[in-house]
Amino acid sequence: MKKIITLILFLGNLAVFSQTVKSELKVFSFEEVEQLHQQKPKPIVVFNYTDWCKICFGMKKNTFQNDEIIKLLNDKFYFINLNGEEKKEITFLGKTFVYKPSGNKTGTHELAIELAAIKGRISYPTTTILNSNFEIEAQIDGYLNSKKFYKLINNYIK
Repeated sequence: MKKIITLILFLGNLAVFSQTVKSELKVFSFEEVEQLHQQKPKPIVVFNYTDWCKICFGMKKNTFQNDEIIKLLNDKFYFINLNGEEKKEITFLGKTFVYKPSGNKTGTHELAIELAAIKGRISYPTTTILNSNFEIEAQIDGYLNSKKFYKLINNYIK
């Protein structure tokens, strides 16, 4: 009888802990942000990355999976992922940005150049913060762990 009660308690605890709700980061497109911004202006965080960048992948897997960061970004910002080598056209603020080839199978999207270039160069990842007037407030290149990223965006909203 004790074994059955212990088993029931163990399985009950397992069921309760396996049902925790994981927060999900809301990711928008530039077009969506432009429309949402008319109704509710908020600053914008743009994460500039490429598919081949291992550091970018690390930020996606670690920094942007942190529950505190997800909550802060979802509540206070619009968050956009921008692949610096995206080939599709993106219309933002009345201008159409396109992919610019720079060699055989290489190139950069014009919008990535606009948002991520620091002193004329782009490094990946670059996190760009736009204020509610769509002006660049900050550009931070390189890996930001959860603690640094949280401090950065939390200080920005203060």
